[in-house]
Amino acid sequence: MTRSFATDPGFCRDCLTGQAEGRRRCTKCGSPRLVYHPSLYDLAIAHIDCDAFYASVEKRDNPELADRPVIIGGGKRGVVSTACYIARISGVRSAMPMFKALEACPDAVVISPNMEKYVTVGRQIRTLFQELTPLVQPLSIDEAFLDLSGTERLHQDPPARILARLARRVESEIGISISVGLSYCKFLAKVASDLQKPRGFSVIGEAEALEFLAPRPVTTIWGVGKAFAATLEADGIRTIGQLQRMEEGDLMRRYGSMGQRLFRLSRGIDERVVHLNDAAKSVSAETTFFDDISRHEELVPILRRLSEKVSARLKKEGIAGQTVVLKLKTGDFKSRTRNRRLEDPTLLADRIFRTGLSLLERETDGTRFRLIGIGVTDLTDMARADPPDLVDAQASRRAAAEAAMDRLRHKFGTGAVETGYTFGTGRRIKQP
Repeated sequence: MTRSFATDPGFCRDCLTGQAEGRRRCTKCGSPRLVYHPSLYDLAIAHIDCDAFYASVEKRDNPELADRPVIIGGGKRGVVSTACYIARISGVRSAMPMFKALEACPDAVVISPNMEKYVTVGRQIRTLFQELTPLVQPLSIDEAFLDLSGTERLHQDPPARILARLARRVESEIGISISVGLSYCKFLAKVASDLQKPRGFSVIGEAEALEFLAPRPVTTIWGVGKAFAATLEADGIRTIGQLQRMEEGDLMRRYGSMGQRLFRLSRGIDERVVHLNDAAKSVSAETTFFDDISRHEELVPILRRLSEKVSARLKKEGIAGQTVVLKLKTGDFKSRTRNRRLEDPTLLADRIFRTGLSLLERETDGTRFRLIGIGVTDLTDMARADPPDLVDAQASRRAAAEAAMDRLRHKFGTGAVETGYTFGTGRRIKQP
């Protein structure tokens, strides 16, 4: 098939007119939103992320908010779920305590999250994705990987132009904007989608991957959070370029399996494929301590708090898990994993905690631990979760109490109410 666009190394994202390299504005519509890249028409792995999704939906539904800073969150004692880009200019960030967000941006309009509405919009956008390719891997309600390999014949256009047309369609039909990252692998596609937000369209080819990654911080690599970044910095490693100069064996001796990931991703090597409807297989939370802990009574409140985090995520996503998994890591970095399958799926913090507690009791034998985690697997829809317990007469009462606490937390923030297990904990926790 002859490609008329092959003679043009770029195109206009607004009208899709082909553009000769070096132009700063479209020759047809005058738009400055041009995209050029030597591999533009050869790449097929995309990551698409909606821009400030919750806030964008609220602005769409209330045009009076268009030019105002908007924060989506849980009231003055809660935290920021997301913020529009106007609010972000003032320093507002996701997960920031609401009182700090309002100090930074006192004129912001605060709106409580409407998850039912956001999920509906997310499904509408996903339907548009699936019209382009069956290989759509959702990561959340507002982002996904797409593999458009082999779709050129169907759509009579290469993936880059298909994605630009998709971005225009999402804006016109759904009323919000998206940012697109296009590359040869999932890792760099996701990195690319963050480069020019909002309404971004960024391309990273294989030829420039090493040079592109070298000056970037190690936190660019998937899986390197604040805690692990601090470990790397203590070893004198701050940039990906430093990792590129290290041997794989050395990295693995220092950091185990994570060392292999550092070696490969720092070089732009990512062989993961886009999986069809690749839903989460588990939901979990863990924490690392400043000092190793061996005493059962110190571990229990931390386990309870983590159980509440897992429960909150399950309730938010409308799912439940039937197998509870306890994770421990000893002071000498040896891992212990224990699990128990329940009679019925659960999304209750109480059941997750009590099951994890029974597993923990067998392990607290004086061993010092540096990490504890709790989670659930065998995920299913919440409709089957937590039927009335005919054996434990107090279970229904505890479930009702948990529901009451959830309502208070939703209204006043996550710190509005605590159980006796968790009150006053957190001093020795290094990483939530």
